[in-house]
Amino acid sequence: MKDKNGIKKVWKAGFTEKTVELKDNTLLNYAESPLNGKKSLLLIHGQTGAWENYWPVLPILAKDFHVYAIDCHGHGKSSKNPSKYKAKHMGNDLIWFIENIIGRTTIVSGHSSGGLLAAWIAKEIPDYVEGIVLEDPPFFSTEKGIRWEKSFAYLDTYEPIHRFINQNDETDWVLFYLKNALWGKFIGKNGMDKLIKSATKYRKKNPNKPLYLFYLPSSINSIFYNLDQYDLHFGETFYNNTWFEDFNQSKILNEIKCPTILLRAKASVDKDGILMGAMSNEDVEKAHKLIKNNYLIEIKSGHNIHYEKPKIFIETLQKLIELINKAKASA
Repeated sequence: MKDKNGIKKVWKAGFTEKTVELKDNTLLNYAESPLNGKKSLLLIHGQTGAWENYWPVLPILAKDFHVYAIDCHGHGKSSKNPSKYKAKHMGNDLIWFIENIIGRTTIVSGHSSGGLLAAWIAKEIPDYVEGIVLEDPPFFSTEKGIRWEKSFAYLDTYEPIHRFINQNDETDWVLFYLKNALWGKFIGKNGMDKLIKSATKYRKKNPNKPLYLFYLPSSINSIFYNLDQYDLHFGETFYNNTWFEDFNQSKILNEIKCPTILLRAKASVDKDGILMGAMSNEDVEKAHKLIKNNYLIEIKSGHNIHYEKPKIFIETLQKLIELINKAKASA
């Protein structure tokens, strides 16, 4: 399995896995690289992932950064406490992590919902954040209303999560997800029937392992790698929009002061009006205008850019260093 081989390279690069306990007993699990680089870097993964999802870039990043890759609340080995599944609670805990564990100024890169958190952190503690990368974050497309309900993320993940939580017939979320995955329409009914049959057989034979089907591309298998460690009640907060309590997206972006790169993957709107991506063109334009020091990069990639296009992700961080140095020189 490619991911397992990749994780071996992460350990070989000197990463260690650690857990810190906050005053309210919240556990935050993270991986930390050796102190090689001059700058600190905090990586915040997207939903259903975990810190391991960054394995394609971690060994290389460790050469130039002191890297911290964290498991978000409800993911990986961090605490699964639904009362903390709000942006403001998670953001405050990540601020505590920066101030008390990293203990110095840092660069923050967040993927998807992790990008929403990265923006919030940059707004809240500008003295600690040198610059941020917003990796295909779903700004504005996640706002409550008809647009959110016509997005790929809502139809592929959050609406099925809501149905799964409120039924008793299927006990395996991974299999339920496959039976309802929106991307299944691209494979066709016969293809998905065969895939589900293979997945069911694999799950019965390997009940304690993440689903892995050798004939699927790595980008698909990566979906399942940390899915068994994902608290579905986290996804429920995106279904009912409670995660966004007191989270004003326009205000947050407008108050970011540090150099920022908005890294956007390809997106389109299909014939049914469904947004097949994190942000529409209008969302990207709005975010770009709101962020005062933003550098926009648009590439042909799936949503998980650091996983699918690791070279471009690393180049993006190198570009951010240039922007930070330029801002300091002109200050």
